[in-house]
Amino acid sequence: MSRPGSAVILRTALPAVLVTVIFLLALPRFASYRGVWASIDAMTWPQVLLIAAAAAGSMVFSWTVICAVLPSIRLREAAMVNLASGSVANTLPAGGALAMGVSWAMLSGWGISASDYVLYSLVSGIWNVFARLALPVVALLVMMTVSRPGVSLITAAAVGLALLVVAAAGFGLLLRSELFSFRAGRTLQRAVTVACRLARRPPPPDVAGWLPGFRERTAAAITVRGWRITAATAAGNLTLWLVLLACLRGTGLSQAQAPWQTSLAAFAFVRLLTALPVTPGGLGITELGLVTILAAGEGHGAGVQVTAAVLLYRAVTYLPTIPLGALACLVWRHAPALIHINPHGAAQPPREITQPTRFRQGSVGTAAGRCSSVAKVLDDLAE
Repeated sequence: MSRPGSAVILRTALPAVLVTVIFLLALPRFASYRGVWASIDAMTWPQVLLIAAAAAGSMVFSWTVICAVLPSIRLREAAMVNLASGSVANTLPAGGALAMGVSWAMLSGWGISASDYVLYSLVSGIWNVFARLALPVVALLVMMTVSRPGVSLITAAAVGLALLVVAAAGFGLLLRSELFSFRAGRTLQRAVTVACRLARRPPPPDVAGWLPGFRERTAAAITVRGWRITAATAAGNLTLWLVLLACLRGTGLSQAQAPWQTSLAAFAFVRLLTALPVTPGGLGITELGLVTILAAGEGHGAGVQVTAAVLLYRAVTYLPTIPLGALACLVWRHAPALIHINPHGAAQPPREITQPTRFRQGSVGTAAGRCSSVAKVLDDLAE
C-alpha cells in the first residue's frame, strides 16, 4: 500500500476510533444512555421549545458573520454557504479543507472574486481564533466574582491570553509592516509547498505574494466593517453558549447545581480545546470535555442530567447542519434561483483585481495573477 493511501486511512481511522472510545467507554462512566434518554424524555414542551429557539437563533447568528465580512452576500445566501460547508466539515476527516472548496464554489458563482474569498477566509478565521482565545479569559473573570476558579480554567485562561497577545501582535504587524508581511508570505510559501508535496499536488507559484497583496485590503475592510465582524463573532459564540445553558436548565439542573458561570467556563475551555480539529466538528472531545467539567463533584443523579444536557446540546447544534447542509447543496445545484436572484438574468462572473501591486521588497506579480493561483487551489478543493 502506498504511503499517501496509508496516511489517508490513518487520518480517517484515528478520529473514528477516538470517537468510538469516547461514546462507548468514556461517557457511559458518567451515566447510562438509558438514564440520559429518561432525563430528556421528562422535559416539558416549553423547555423543548426554548431549546429549539435558542438553537435556531444560534444558527442564524453564525450566518451573520459571513454577511459582516462580505456585505454583498444576503442572509439566505450566507445560510446556504454556512450549512453546506458545515455539513462537510462536521462529517468528513479533514473536512475543513473540503468545506473551503464547497463555500468557494458557491460564493464564486454569486460574483465573489478569489481575492474577496481569501479576505473573507482570513478575517473570519482570525476573528474566530481571537474569540476562542479570549473566551477563557472572560470566563475566568466571571468565575472570580462567585468562587475560586479551578486550576484547569486558570491554565486555559493563561494559555489563551498569551496566545491572544501573540496573535494580535502578529496580526497588527501583518497589517502595518510591509517587511513583516513579506517575510510571513515567504514562510507561508514554504509551508504550503510542503503541504502540497505531501498531498502530491503542484504548489501554487506565488503564495508569498498573497499576504502583502491583501494587507491593504484587509486593513481597509477591518476599518470599515471591523465592529460588525466583531459583534457578529461575539454574538455567534454567546448564542451558542446560551444553547448549552438552555439544555442544562431544560434537563432540570438549577443554578445551584449547574451555575451559569460554570457552564460558561466549561464552554470556553472546550472551545479552546477543540481549536485544533482532531475530530470532525470536535465530535466526542466536546462532549467528554463538557461532561467532565460540569459533572465534577456532583452526585450520580446530577451526572445523568449533565450528560443528558450535553448530549442534547450537541444534538441540536451538531446534527441539524448535516441534513440541512445536504439540502442546501441540492437547492444550490438544482434550484439556484431560490437562493440568488440575478437582476440581469445572467450569471455574474467573479470580480478580479487587474491592477498590479508593487512592494518595496520587489514586485511579487499582479494581484490578478495571485487571485488566479488562489482560485486554482480552491477549485481543486471543490472537485
